Amino acid sequence: MKIGSTTQETQREPRTGHKIVGFLLLLLSDSDPQSDPSTRRGGMYQWRKFDFFEEKLGGGKCKIPEEITGKIECASSGRGKLVIGCDDGTVSLLDRGLNFNFGFQAHTSSVLFLQMLKQRNFLVSIGEDEQISPQQSGMCLKVFDLDKMLPEGSSTTSPDCIGILRIFTNQFPQAKITSFLVLEEAPPILLIAIGLDNGCIYCIKGDIARERITRFKLQVDSPSGDGNSSVTGLGFRVEGQALLLFAVTPNSVSLFNMQSQPPRRQTLDQIGCSVHSVAMSDRSELIIGRPEAVYFYEVDGRGPCWAFEGDKKFLGWYRGYLLCVIADQRNGRNTFNIYDLKNRLIAHSLAVKEVSHMLCEWGNIILIMTDKSALCIGEKDMESKLDMLFKKNLYTVAINLVQTQQADASATAEVLRKYGDHLYSKQDYDEAMAQYIHTIGHLEPSYVIQKFLDAQRIYNLTNYLESLHEKGFASKDHTTLLLNCYTKLKDVEKLNVFIKNDDGVGEHKFDVETAIRVCRAANYHEHAMYVAKKAGRHEWYLKILLEDLGRYDEALQYISSLEPSQAGVTVKEYGKILVEHKPAETIDILMRLCTEDKELAKRGTSNGDYLSMLPSPVDFLNIFIHHPQSLMDFLEKYADKVKDSPAQVEIHNTLLELYLSIDLNFPSISQANNGTDFSIKERTVSNGKLVAEGKNSSTEKDTLERQEKGLHLLKSAWPSDLEHPLYDVDLAIILCEMNAFKEGLLYLYEKLKLFKEVVACYMQAHDHEGLIACCKRLGDSGKGGDPALWADLLKYFGELGEDCSKEVKEVLTYIERDDILPPIIVLQTLSRNPCLTLSVIKDYIARKLEQESKLIEEDRRAIEKYQEDTMAMRKEIQDLRTNARIFQLSKCTACTFTLDLPAVHFMCMHSFHQRCLGDNEKECPECASEYRSVMEMKRSLEQNSKDQDRFFQQVKSSKDGFSIIAEYFGKGIISKTSIGPTGSARSSSISSSSGF
Repeated sequence: MKIGSTTQETQREPRTGHKIVGFLLLLLSDSDPQSDPSTRRGGMYQWRKFDFFEEKLGGGKCKIPEEITGKIECASSGRGKLVIGCDDGTVSLLDRGLNFNFGFQAHTSSVLFLQMLKQRNFLVSIGEDEQISPQQSGMCLKVFDLDKMLPEGSSTTSPDCIGILRIFTNQFPQAKITSFLVLEEAPPILLIAIGLDNGCIYCIKGDIARERITRFKLQVDSPSGDGNSSVTGLGFRVEGQALLLFAVTPNSVSLFNMQSQPPRRQTLDQIGCSVHSVAMSDRSELIIGRPEAVYFYEVDGRGPCWAFEGDKKFLGWYRGYLLCVIADQRNGRNTFNIYDLKNRLIAHSLAVKEVSHMLCEWGNIILIMTDKSALCIGEKDMESKLDMLFKKNLYTVAINLVQTQQADASATAEVLRKYGDHLYSKQDYDEAMAQYIHTIGHLEPSYVIQKFLDAQRIYNLTNYLESLHEKGFASKDHTTLLLNCYTKLKDVEKLNVFIKNDDGVGEHKFDVETAIRVCRAANYHEHAMYVAKKAGRHEWYLKILLEDLGRYDEALQYISSLEPSQAGVTVKEYGKILVEHKPAETIDILMRLCTEDKELAKRGTSNGDYLSMLPSPVDFLNIFIHHPQSLMDFLEKYADKVKDSPAQVEIHNTLLELYLSIDLNFPSISQANNGTDFSIKERTVSNGKLVAEGKNSSTEKDTLERQEKGLHLLKSAWPSDLEHPLYDVDLAIILCEMNAFKEGLLYLYEKLKLFKEVVACYMQAHDHEGLIACCKRLGDSGKGGDPALWADLLKYFGELGEDCSKEVKEVLTYIERDDILPPIIVLQTLSRNPCLTLSVIKDYIARKLEQESKLIEEDRRAIEKYQEDTMAMRKEIQDLRTNARIFQLSKCTACTFTLDLPAVHFMCMHSFHQRCLGDNEKECPECASEYRSVMEMKRSLEQNSKDQDRFFQQVKSSKDGFSIIAEYFGKGIISKTSIGPTGSARSSSISSSSGF
């Protein structure tokens, strides 16, 4: 029979069956503790006893201060104070050391009940005062504000009494008060419950200080003459908005719902207890003590009970401990026990004198004896309690203790560690490992691993490492060790579970890279591939496929299934291996990566933006470092398919290097950052054609085909409508020079208008016919050519040192036609070649001398004409200075009418009416325009003399620079000439009003 059923039966039995219930509980105290979880039982003598508490304040020598002279009737504690009420009406307050603080006269006769409030520093008391009339009781309830002290006499003070209330009135007749309890609702509202010996509870609710109160009465039991209807205990319970009141009598336990009006009563049990044997737990459970057991009550009835024998004089609750003062009826001794109900142990047991009051304050338990001695008991710290248990090897008790007292996790782990060490020392490895597993997260894993590294305990070590991974505390080293354990045990099943059991999406319980590395090292390639694929570590998956298994087709298929961005990264990493073994398939994947993107195509992205978002072929050049032929194929395919790639210049540069190299090598110039050094082999050139020593005919054919492609690329990538080509011109020139590719070099020089470099190429090849043809094509100034090329060509033949009469004559023809060089320069140039005879230039010299003679004759005639004009001008000037001028015109030059006075005559022989001239006119209107044009020309010449750049440019571009210098001297631009006053150069005028 279970104790639960027995307990329920006792609820219906009369009081005469109480002893039978206690007897049954004691008999069942040795039964299986797991038989009924809802009802607890245990004999006090079967529980372990410990000294988890110790006496404070000098132990049993502690006394109530002598200032308290009366008999102690009541006591309360709270807010750091101990309050004692005596039969002389005084209330005394004690401090932490039980020293007298102050006292005051609360009531006239006796103080019966006290309670310190928690929210406010108020003290509520019930005591006897003087009767106002014989019909009215002197029993009063008072409320004191301990924060407000009123002076009373010279040496004593008392707190302010903010409210006095008569308890008994006509509606509430007088009876003996047996219990008292105050509940603080929303301040300043108080709910006061007063239990009486007649089975009634008087309730007072409201603000007592302002006398705004309501009274009501609750009936618990009907009055009986034997006193069994007295209300021996009260307890409030708050559940949300609901307020409940427990009421205990010797015969019953009742519950009142204070929210309903009137409050509804519910009987929870038909047994009760005496005064001082009622308490409330920290979970608001009602606790009552009877001789046979201690009972707990919830709102729905009786809960667990504990069969502790003995008369319960006092009952209390302290921080999860049950406090009992038990009287042994056999020897009359009192024992104070502190029960840890969760761990089923007695935390402290002490024989005490007759106890009058039991209080809890300052973290201590205070027992006040009837002889005014006091006992202060405090709980030891956790470390002391654990040391005590460790010395007795009670590790299970220690573990339960730290868990029930909600110690921090590190403290719990330390206890578990010590328990594990204890079991390990006993060679109970399985149970020790079970304890160590509970310490994960607090105990350093290396501490445990070091103990179990022995091969005979590898199974235990495996279990610990598995738990580390499950709880997320495993490091890379732990993963390595666990996988090594699996492989050492050859436990493929556990390895499969460890790696493949987590099918959900989220973080793995182990370090992925470490798992892959260990599985690879142990040749568990399939497991490593599974982890890599599931974790999205594509680089590791491909590394295993390519480096360990050599499954190239599967690797290519896997890359094709990846997202474009991921596929690009993996190809960059492992493309070298793929190109070596599967070049065509690798190129196909690269083409799809660089030219196709379904997502971008669906968005309708423009072509330019579309290409800019795709990977560039340039990003993948390094994977072809040992396979230039495959690189050339890839770039050719890409260039044929994509015409406006953003990387077009880089692609063309790379193709040019591949096309123009004699030995097909990976590009080393345009891709200088790849760290590869390719030396340039020596080449020999004969008649403009390349000869590669040591190469067979097929190699030469391949080289020529590539060079043809290179020349075609040079031309097609530089359309006539573009100023700059779609490749690096400087790089192209270097490549052509390095590989002696004459055709490409000539094309580039001509496009860049570097005509002298073109001619230099022919000179270097000693191709005289091509040299002259080149000068005919590029030296014609009418077609944008450079005539100076003929001068360079003549200089070349002059320094050649061999007979080249035919070529020199042809060159002289063009030099003479365009008058490029003076004859003296021609003679000096050709005189350096000892193989040339005078007959080569005889006809040229004769023609030039004849031309010079004609020019000299023309210059002589011009000089004579200028001299005659100069003499005539000088004569006229002299005549104007020395002889008078006679004006004989009879008509006005302006109006052609007869000239009359007043008239104006100018030295240029023009005459005008004064009225035909403007005001202040001092120049001849007929000659002024010509004069001004001459002066403007002079100013222009003077300005040109300051423009040195223009002068040198004219000298440089002229065929005969000496003629330009002579012209500047002739115009007086270079010579230093002084410019006289403007007035002196003007025609003098004479004004006469007399008619002269």
